Amino acid sequence: MDNICHTLVGAALARTGLKTRTTLGAATMMIGANFPDIDILTAPFGRALEMRRGWTHGVLALVVLPFVLTAIMIGWDRWRRRSKAHDHPAAVPRQILLLSAISILTHPTLDWMNSYGLRWLMPFDGTWFYGDSLFIVDPWLLLVLGAGVLMSRRRERSGHPEPWSPARLAIGIATSYIVVMLGLQEVAERIAQRQVGGTGRARSGLIVTASPANPFRWRVHADEGQRYWMGAVSLPEGRVGFASEALEKNAEDPASIRAAADPRVAPFLDWARLPFYRVTRSGGRTFVRITDARYGASVQVEVQ
Repeated sequence: MDNICHTLVGAALARTGLKTRTTLGAATMMIGANFPDIDILTAPFGRALEMRRGWTHGVLALVVLPFVLTAIMIGWDRWRRRSKAHDHPAAVPRQILLLSAISILTHPTLDWMNSYGLRWLMPFDGTWFYGDSLFIVDPWLLLVLGAGVLMSRRRERSGHPEPWSPARLAIGIATSYIVVMLGLQEVAERIAQRQVGGTGRARSGLIVTASPANPFRWRVHADEGQRYWMGAVSLPEGRVGFASEALEKNAEDPASIRAAADPRVAPFLDWARLPFYRVTRSGGRTFVRITDARYGASVQVEVQ
């Protein structure tokens, strides 16, 4: 999910009352909800895609990162107390650890639910897992969580006796929405399998993923082997519609085969779920652009 959503999840959880457990409770939960994305620090070294949603999102990280964040937050709390006068209680390490663990766990859970995928078993196994049930930027989650945080914040500032109620309701609605989306994805996939699974269009696979802002329309990529057929499942109509033209993979071109064997594109191909190739020849040079049909992200290499 996008980092605004992750931040709102941490903020909403904090405003359910969890932040009152310790000084720096709210900050810990908002940072923790984004903390696994520290893998972005590998970008300057050219390993962003190789590390993305891997080591810092896997099972080992879920054990290690809460302790790392706790050390950072306790260190910060002690430093600011030495440098400035504070009359607030000191941060409680065991409570910081609890809030860190809760908030950090929400991050890979939400990331798994979209079509980008997640490597849950890293660093032991690099297999990608896909929930396919939420679009990367989900406006309904942003709206519900944002409203809950804002209303709870206003209630707290005004001295309302139950300031946490809106945030708790928002978390409840968001959780219910996610469960419903998981169910709708299953329904959409069954419709697609029933109507397309036995045809040549889905000979090599069928992927059904969420569409932006529309829980009743699901995107479909049917892998025929040499091409992708792209369409959508309409849940109200209970049927699948495809575009009139397919997307050619062009994977069997000799230049594409050489490009796929290039170590420079190995991280991209490991990530790409629906790769296709475009070969350009000019002035005696051959270039191959490899693109993932999910998002249009691509990489280009020159081959001999």
